[in-house]
Amino acid sequence: MVWLFWGGVAFLAYTSVGYPFLLWVLSLFRNRKHRRAPIWPSVSLIIPAHNEGEQIRRKVLNTLELTYPPDKREILVASDGSNDDTVSIVRGYAEEGVKLVEIPEKHGKHYAQMIARDRSQGEILVFTDVSAILECNALEKIVSNFADPSIGCISSEDQVLATGGRQGGEVSYIQYDKWMRRLESQVGSLVSLSGSFFAARREVCAQWNPVQSSDFFLALQAVSQGFRAVVDPECWSHYSLTYPERVEFARKVRTMVHGLDVVFSNWKLLNPFRYGFFSWQLLSHKLFRWLAPFAFLSIVISGLFLWDAGWFYRLVLVALLCLYGCGLLAWSSDRASEVKPLRLAAYFLLGNVAAMYAWFKYCSGERFATWEPTPRR
Repeated sequence: MVWLFWGGVAFLAYTSVGYPFLLWVLSLFRNRKHRRAPIWPSVSLIIPAHNEGEQIRRKVLNTLELTYPPDKREILVASDGSNDDTVSIVRGYAEEGVKLVEIPEKHGKHYAQMIARDRSQGEILVFTDVSAILECNALEKIVSNFADPSIGCISSEDQVLATGGRQGGEVSYIQYDKWMRRLESQVGSLVSLSGSFFAARREVCAQWNPVQSSDFFLALQAVSQGFRAVVDPECWSHYSLTYPERVEFARKVRTMVHGLDVVFSNWKLLNPFRYGFFSWQLLSHKLFRWLAPFAFLSIVISGLFLWDAGWFYRLVLVALLCLYGCGLLAWSSDRASEVKPLRLAAYFLLGNVAAMYAWFKYCSGERFATWEPTPRR
């Protein structure tokens, strides 16, 4: 039990503190800058949509306001089996150059992206969600990174729009993840892209898996082809927070199941003798993070058996149980959820439970090929 306890502590210390600290130390000595310059390749902007009648008009208008030269820009909306007015709304913008890719039956977001890719003409493929609002010069900014021939994919940075309501742990997590992505981009290559807005060279998109997360497997595909995936801190994607915990839980489970599928489908990238530094990044940032809840569980179980072994074991066990209890309290009480520390505890608990459930769903064969757009405030 002592080994189980300290093994869990060491694993969590490395995953939550050790890996980010090592990245930061490396960033002091290793800065892989890339060249940016104004370039104007042909661009295909792909927007997957399923029953987005309430938001698709806003997204299309936002896209049409982008200042990239119209003769170099192609806009494709891929309707994935929509049965609301999404299709009719998009058709209304045909004269303004918006192309509808209508998929009669629902197959999933990444399948819709693949079909749109097949019908696109651009040298650079840009993928963006309906819920993401882009700045007018966003395409110029993101495309300028491809002036460097070593770059295969570019990720935007997520910016959460103020909603007037309380903001939970999602905002804190986004800020933390943003810092991590910048460090990874600086010292090596991004492990994954921001799914709401990213771009890739057409050759990186040549091999496509219609049931896996494109924002993850394309970053890995870029590395396997000898490119880098980097973040552009000047390129933003604005979106609102998700609705309450049950929706956030489902989104996290689906995202992690997709992630596990991508990692184990690209297990060769975990070979440090072939992919070196990137293998360490992929293992530490993704796989270890998804295993963290089991480390917490091992500490709790071993802590119960080690209660009489010393005050430190009792202290750690009580602290963890209090953390879980605060999370449960915030889940069960709207008044308690207004208190920021309790709200953060709830988000922590939600993430841990979602990760364990995702492992269960993945091992049972679930892949969440089809999808429902995540509602936003």
